[in-house]
Amino acid sequence: MRTFNYIAPLAFALALSACGEATETETGASSSGAVEAVEAPAGQKWSETVAKSEAGGIVMGNPDAPIKLVEYMSITCSHCKDFGEQAFAPLRDTYVESGRVSFEIRNFVRDPLDLTAALLSRCGGEAPFFPLTEQALGYQATMFEKAQGMGEATYSGILQSEPKVRFVRLAEQLGLVAFFQQRGISEDQAKACLADTAAAEKLMADTQKGAEEFNIEGTPTFLINGQKIEGTNWAMVETKLKEAGAR
Repeated sequence: MRTFNYIAPLAFALALSACGEATETETGASSSGAVEAVEAPAGQKWSETVAKSEAGGIVMGNPDAPIKLVEYMSITCSHCKDFGEQAFAPLRDTYVESGRVSFEIRNFVRDPLDLTAALLSRCGGEAPFFPLTEQALGYQATMFEKAQGMGEATYSGILQSEPKVRFVRLAEQLGLVAFFQQRGISEDQAKACLADTAAAEKLMADTQKGAEEFNIEGTPTFLINGQKIEGTNWAMVETKLKEAGAR
């Protein structure tokens, strides 16, 4: 399992094909009867019920949902981007809103670019996390282009700078400070989040813990009720959700 390296070379940071195509041996959720819908409390929507999990992820939906879907994802993973484009809307509007399913994202940081974007996606707290993550995934191509344009010397110099300025400088080079500023995260707020070395260390520790606990070898990787399932695309995941009773 590749561990995070602050001083990773640019070639590593741009090795984007490494994500996805994880192999799994467990089949996860088995077929069962349909699960009853659970109505949200008066005046609330399950899709707007968002909280941090004990595992360090962010969960959307009924906290007591009988079907709990977890995605280990990386913002620099093209397969995660594809899954987000296919799945986020139906997951939110059909499955989470019914109260049957909760959806948790756990950041699985692969490289310094990914960690920088993950810190910013969490910068506004739990409520805007899902839309910010979805939009950050959509910014992938631009982020890679800007990273490639940096050159090895600039990139290495940034990663060798002081921890409290390292990710601020990287985010500025990638256009991420301006990107998130346009989405409600002020420049000062973004820089404070990027300078939070404890938050960065926590994301890396959570990544390592997830890798060890669930033998994660690629992103996206999915769990249903704590079991790793086969599948890296929405069609396969939706099938498993239906088998678990989300229908």
